[in-house]
Amino acid sequence: MRHSLSPLAILLAAGALSATTSALAADQWNLATPYGDASFHTQNTKQFAEDVRKATDGELDITMHSGGSLISHAEIKPSVRRGTVQAGEIFLSTLSNESPIYEVDTLPGLANSYDDAYALWQASKPIITKLFAEQGLMPLYAVPWPSQGIYTDFKLTDADQFQGLRVRAPNINTQRFVKNLGGIPTETEEADIPTAFSTGRVDAMITSVSTGKSMAAWDYVSNFSDANLWFPKNIVFVNKRAFDRLDDTEQKAVLDAAKQAERRGWQMSRDDRAESVKALEAHGITISKPQGDLKKQLQAAGDKLFKSWQERAGEQAKQLVADYRQRQQPSE
Repeated sequence: MRHSLSPLAILLAAGALSATTSALAADQWNLATPYGDASFHTQNTKQFAEDVRKATDGELDITMHSGGSLISHAEIKPSVRRGTVQAGEIFLSTLSNESPIYEVDTLPGLANSYDDAYALWQASKPIITKLFAEQGLMPLYAVPWPSQGIYTDFKLTDADQFQGLRVRAPNINTQRFVKNLGGIPTETEEADIPTAFSTGRVDAMITSVSTGKSMAAWDYVSNFSDANLWFPKNIVFVNKRAFDRLDDTEQKAVLDAAKQAERRGWQMSRDDRAESVKALEAHGITISKPQGDLKKQLQAAGDKLFKSWQERAGEQAKQLVADYRQRQQPSE
């Protein structure tokens, strides 16, 4: 009976075969991401890998594995932690089962602009870095998606329309938010969105205009409510032991490229939002802002979520929010 090997098993086997050339293997990194090649996040991370390759004259070669081709989204962080792969990219809020701090960028109304989202990242970065370090991991950079809105196949005017609606919700806070509105949250990876709609597993989704564009949302919905709910982030991180094995030149190349990737990625997110809005409209998606009762209802559901988060996260959360508010203030 013949058995096929998974991509990860093949990768491990190849690593074992090259054990005799350990010096070369130490400079070969694999980076796994669940996002497809069309995503600006993937394009940015590929550029990060290329920048490292150029800066080290090929002495550190990072191979990208996009679209979950090597490891599923849920297994990326555990795999990097074990050292099975050296680096990974994930949707940060999927870690909320580990700490409420990871939910901070999916709290409705907390950050309403890219500037706010960046201030929130700077306030939360020290805590997140410490949490990662406790597991032998090191964050390199984080980049936001455009603000989240609601896709439906009808015009959304009232929260009552959520009753019984199966809504794609990619993280725990989105799931809680959907429940607060009376909907039925359904967890679906980005790559599975078209299938989920075509098979009736979901009726609507909360996500960005970027995901709507890359997943051709116009094939299964007709409206996008630009609710500006939150700016969730992807985070790219490495196994700390793998990083420590690099020489000083290679470590500097990784850190310098990470700084460039973060700066570039935030601008790419802004640009992609503008392009995605045009693409959605060009394909017949009606884009509108929540008004009247709907706006109030979304705010009430968000306030309930924020209050619950503060209670669960405790003093650390209060300090984080206080630091964030301070960073929001214009410098004198």
